Amino acid sequence: MRQIDIHKLADDARFSKFHAGVLFWCALVIIFDGYDLAVAGIALPSIMQELKVPATQAGVMVSSALFGAMCGAVLLGTMADRIGRRRTIALCVALFSIFTALAGMANDPVTFSAARFVAGLGIGGVMPAVVAHMQEYSPRRLKTTLVTLMFSGYSVGGMIAAVLGKGLIASYGWQAVFYAAAAPIAVIPFLLALLPESMAYLAKRNRQAQLASIAARLSPGMVPRVNDSFVVASSTPGGKSASGSMGTLLADGRAQSTCMFWITFFMCLFMVYALSSWLAKLMAGAGYSLGSALTFVLVLNIGGMIGAIGGGMLADRFKIRNVLIGMFALAAMSISLLGFKSPTPVLYLLLCAAGASTIGTQIVVYAYAGQFYPMEIRATGIGVASGVGRVGAIAAPVIIGTVVGLSLPLHQNFMLMAIPAVVAMCAVSMIDRRRAALPAVHTTELQSTEAH
Repeated sequence: MRQIDIHKLADDARFSKFHAGVLFWCALVIIFDGYDLAVAGIALPSIMQELKVPATQAGVMVSSALFGAMCGAVLLGTMADRIGRRRTIALCVALFSIFTALAGMANDPVTFSAARFVAGLGIGGVMPAVVAHMQEYSPRRLKTTLVTLMFSGYSVGGMIAAVLGKGLIASYGWQAVFYAAAAPIAVIPFLLALLPESMAYLAKRNRQAQLASIAARLSPGMVPRVNDSFVVASSTPGGKSASGSMGTLLADGRAQSTCMFWITFFMCLFMVYALSSWLAKLMAGAGYSLGSALTFVLVLNIGGMIGAIGGGMLADRFKIRNVLIGMFALAAMSISLLGFKSPTPVLYLLLCAAGASTIGTQIVVYAYAGQFYPMEIRATGIGVASGVGRVGAIAAPVIIGTVVGLSLPLHQNFMLMAIPAVVAMCAVSMIDRRRAALPAVHTTELQSTEAH
């Protein structure tokens, strides 16, 4: 009887139509997710005018989805390792589609905020699940490239929200862009039918027939035999399966690196949401027209796509940690320079670099976390780190808003946004690569070496 490690089979596989299918469905989910996260900001001026809410209360309304995303990243990210990623992804899509549409029916700030909070659970929960899924099925040599290519859909969703919002809000009111968010519900049956389940989840439940089918699609040249047994090599001490609990994230010498990932996620998401929330306002205050400010936001998102794909390609050729350190250094430099008067072409270049090194870097950080944690706790590790990062996302609009209220010189506002890049660069440099997804035997050998 042959015992086949299906995880190794996936690592060694060549890119095929099967991988393209997984990439397509995961990227589509991220596009939906990006739309739902961006839609409130696009419609906010109209919402404030119609519901007659002040700016402070409007900020709370927008933040309600971010609070939900923080909770969803932890709760649903952990759930993915227990009930399966395919069902978790489908549940998240249902949550953010239905409740974003319901937010469009709200007539008061409280109802709107409650609906957006529940939508946020799905928005935050789906990210760690799809990252872990794409990571698991990607060939080893393309892991970071495929994950970052998938995650560039986040920027696509934001741009779709901006383009649709401009047309729909003018013709049908702000509610229309929220109703449009219900469309992904139609995709859920296809996700459940066509997206393969997690290999680790199937192996844990000894679903050999499904694993054999996946093996044949991963490696078309391999013919499974009747008595073949498909397994996933254990990455935890003693060969025991990880429970997906918080304790496993800190075990086996991962405590320091896990804390550094949490700091990195916090700082990276702080920068992303500081820029997305206040870039247009700061630039308008600096004398640019509102139309130009909207163009700046689009350039920022285009840079995010370039950074995600380019960063992923670099990370597959060089050490991902070194690539991230370089990207955070670029973020600190480009964001700082945004506060100084520059010719328009130079300003666009700086905005593109800022988007690449913040939005794009966030996606590479997700990929690094996916590589670092063992498969059994991958969704949990990414989910908890993403939840901590959401605290940074929630804090950024409030903190930068307070600073903007002080009427400081423009460059000081951008300097403050650049500080988290320096902190994140230091945190990434302290992540211990030797602890990354090590099998138990390798961990023992490492500890023995360190003892000497």
